[in-house]
Amino acid sequence: MTHHHQLDTLAGELFHTFARTEYSLKAAGFNNGEGAAEADWRKFALAVEALIAKPPSKDLKEAIDFILGAPPKKQMIRNGVIKWEESKPTTDSKADELLIYVRRVRNNLFHGGKFNGHWFSPERSEALLRSSLTILFSCVEAVPNVSAAYHG
Repeated sequence: MTHHHQLDTLAGELFHTFARTEYSLKAAGFNNGEGAAEADWRKFALAVEALIAKPPSKDLKEAIDFILGAPPKKQMIRNGVIKWEESKPTTDSKADELLIYVRRVRNNLFHGGKFNGHWFSPERSEALLRSSLTILFSCVEAVPNVSAAYHG
């Protein structure tokens, strides 16, 4: 299996997991209330703050350290040109910052992590994808009603 094929598979898994997580958050009450159904990621982050502060597994700790240590950049338009910029979220919560980065990984993928079928820095992309998946799974499992909605 080529590296690119493996990355395509991982990306598909992240899109699927992300969509399911977002649905589960909305279903489990981590939403913005009446009206358009939107997930409240910050509320969810605060519910997993302890998990992120003291990760129970080596896998999760490594995933958190990787993402926080070299966070995904944000696509910005500067003078009409697309640039990738470091952009630290303004939040007082480590879990919130982490989940913002996980969403950014997903968004970057969605909006062009690949170009003409080629991945940018495949090794880093793979580590970002794997770390994001580990973090999403761990956070979902840490909140019983979210986990129930996810597996329901």
